[in-house]
Formats: sequence, structure tokens, C-alpha cells
Amino acid sequence: MTKRIKEETHKRKGYVDLSIKELLDQKVEQYNNPKFIESDPIQIPHQFTLKEDIEISGFLTATIAWGNRKSIINNAKRLMKLLDNSPYDFIMNHESTDLDKLHPFVHRTFNGDDAIQFIKSLKHIYLNHNGLETVFAKHAETSSLQTTISQFKNTFFEVEHLQRTQKHISDPLKNSAAKRINMFLRWMVRTDNSGVDFGIWNSLSPTQLSCPLDVHSGNVARKLGLLKRKQNDAKALLELDTALRKLDPNDPVKYDFALFGLGVFEGF
Repeated sequence: MTKRIKEETHKRKGYVDLSIKELLDQKVEQYNNPKFIESDPIQIPHQFTLKEDIEISGFLTATIAWGNRKSIINNAKRLMKLLDNSPYDFIMNHESTDLDKLHPFVHRTFNGDDAIQFIKSLKHIYLNHNGLETVFAKHAETSSLQTTISQFKNTFFEVEHLQRTQKHISDPLKNSAAKRINMFLRWMVRTDNSGVDFGIWNSLSPTQLSCPLDVHSGNVARKLGLLKRKQNDAKALLELDTALRKLDPNDPVKYDFALFGLGVFEGF
């Protein structure tokens, strides 16, 4: 299979060979289904029904979504439990003493102090900026959300905060691929008929989304000739987005399922 794919990865007159599109479309169909939820961090927001609970749990889960997937899921479940499995209510109505139980939390370099800072910043966003969706939509461009991600970071840290916590929100304008926030935005904005992504943010469009670029999706994209740049940074993300929008301008990030599935589940 690898040899056949390599033979198909050449480009003709500036567009991607349709054989690659056919392969990726097949893989999207294979992986973009409810079974995907069982082993993916997206299962955490799927535990909730209230819009604010879905987006807050999704944001916090995406924030710690690096490293071992089992560890990510277990720690996200633990974090939700610390928030009384009602994240929106906890954020809006907690007392300062309620935050003490968050101190022992840790996921890799994200610790209890960071978690407490996130709770405070999220309360600021819901109290003063009408929630996460409004903030992300405010500076959205027609074909990109990378500028609005950078502006979101500024808004998130308008309140008094720990300097160390800033590293847990990426800034695309500083050449970050912002994988975790782009994944979160896919969850919230993209609508599909398979029940994986939520599509609860109507003020944004799937056409504006960028693929969550990580080591797996990046390596597969390079093998398929969709990406040449070696680093997984903002420049590589733009290159990959451009290629994926040629395959499907209306729903380019659906191919995240294909690239991720080929890399993680098939070792491509």
C-alpha cells in the first residue's frame, strides 16, 4: 500500500492528485464515526448536554491533550470530577476555597496552579465577553481562525495571571501550529452526520478551520505529498490547510480523521 500511495502523491498543475483524495475520503468515512469517540479525548465533552458544559469541558480537555491518549482521557475525567462534573456551574459560582482541591492536579507540565488560573480566566470570559464562542468569533477571518486564536489568548489573560500559565495557550502569530486549540475548534464548529464533532458554534464555519497539526498528521501528510515543510509550525499548517482546501473547500478539516487514523491506528 505504501508503494502505491507514493506513486500517487505527485502533483499536477498545482492541484493534488485525485487518487489521494479518494484514499483520504475513504479513511474519513472509516474513522469519522461514533467508534472514534471511544478512544479519543473528545469523549469528555460528549458526557455533557449543556452547551457551556460541552465547550468548557472540551476546551480544558484539549488544553491537556498531549502525550499518552489514555493519560489525557483519565486526567480530563479527573479534572471534570474536581469541577463537580458541572464545569460551567463551577466556574460561574465557585468560592475561592473551592479552588483548593485543584492544587494537586497535574498533567505533564499543566499543574494545579494552571488549572486554577484557567478557571479564573474562563469566568472572566463568560462574565465579561459573553462566552468562548463570542471571543473566538470576534476576530475571525474569512478563511482562517489563526488571528482570532492569538486574540483569544490576549483576552484569556486580561485578568491577573501567572506568567507560567501563558505557555498553555499557543499563539499562531508567533509561528505555533496551535494544534490543541485547532482541535478544540474542530470539535465545536464542524458539523458532521456521524455524531463525533459537535457543530454547536453557529457563528463560525468549517471553511475557516485549520487541521490540528501534530507529529502523526504531519508525517502522514508529508508521505502523501500534502506537506513539504519539515517543522510542524504555523507555516506548515498554512501549507497543509491550502492542500486540504483543494480537496474539500467546504470541510477541509474532515481529513484530520484520515491523517490521524492513518498515523495512529495504521502506523502509516
